[in-house]
Amino acid sequence: MIYLAQAEQIHKILIDRFGGSHGIRNQGALLSALSRPFQTFDGKELYVTPIQKAAALIESILVNHPFIDGNKRTGYVLMRLLLIENSYDIQASQDEKYQFVVRIASGKSNFNDIVYWLERYTKKSDS
Repeated sequence: MIYLAQAEQIHKILIDRFGGSHGIRNQGALLSALSRPFQTFDGKELYVTPIQKAAALIESILVNHPFIDGNKRTGYVLMRLLLIENSYDIQASQDEKYQFVVRIASGKSNFNDIVYWLERYTKKSDS
């Protein structure tokens, strides 16, 4: 799980390094995005696999724009950290990753598309 303070710190690091405006536009949207991967209904997880959890996280951040700036960068990094935490990582070219993020942000990829892409380009590590 990624906590609010961690997401804020990662956002700050990315803005400091790559430019843009600091700050959260909508803290409720950010909290919702961070908790969505771990939601349950009737005692059952809605997003069972790490890939589904990662897809829910990036979709929520890129669609809801909780940060003033840097939503795509921050969403991608938070998604990747969630995958790495579960011993997965993305194996795709920089261009493939860029196009993946842009498609989500522009509304051209939905949750199922994101899951499909991650299943194709994400590998479980041996460790």
